[in-house]
Amino acid sequence: MQVVGVLIAAGQSRRFGADKLLHALADGSPLALAAFRNLKPACAEVVVVLRPEQENLASLLWNEGARIVICEDSHAGMGHSLAAGVRASPHAHGWVLALADMPYVQTATMRRVAEAIGSGASIAAPIHQAQRGHPVAFSRKWYARLASLSGDMGARSLLQAHADELVLIACDDAGIHRDIDTPADLISA
Repeated sequence: MQVVGVLIAAGQSRRFGADKLLHALADGSPLALAAFRNLKPACAEVVVVLRPEQENLASLLWNEGARIVICEDSHAGMGHSLAAGVRASPHAHGWVLALADMPYVQTATMRRVAEAIGSGASIAAPIHQAQRGHPVAFSRKWYARLASLSGDMGARSLLQAHADELVLIACDDAGIHRDIDTPADLISA
């Protein structure tokens, strides 16, 4: 089963004050590259969705083996970016939708979410300390709905409307809740 990773990296970084996705983590890796490297071993392929002006990040990720998709209307919201990533891999058996500002999600967690889709789950997500986190994965059944997303809700409405189909994957990975929105998020545990 070919499960494709879709790494959403087309946000504006407004709360961070600069392009957070190129910001170096403690080990020197740019934030988005760390997120990509954690997702890549868990999926057959990773599509990274970027804004048109993110040439530096595109080059960096392409050199690591990412397939780059430019979302011309990413400014209109995450739904557009998710749809562009899913449409770029129409023959996949499912998609792991991950966020480039979440570099601390462990590869093992990403792999378990992808494997759940490969084993027949309709929707899958990790759970840690009774809280669902990221990434969220969808089976091929959801292609048409995912490919037509728009606005800023992303896949949240789809997930809420079909919560009965969600398979939660228990994990010991606090990274599923840790996104980087401000410079202070890099310091906090």
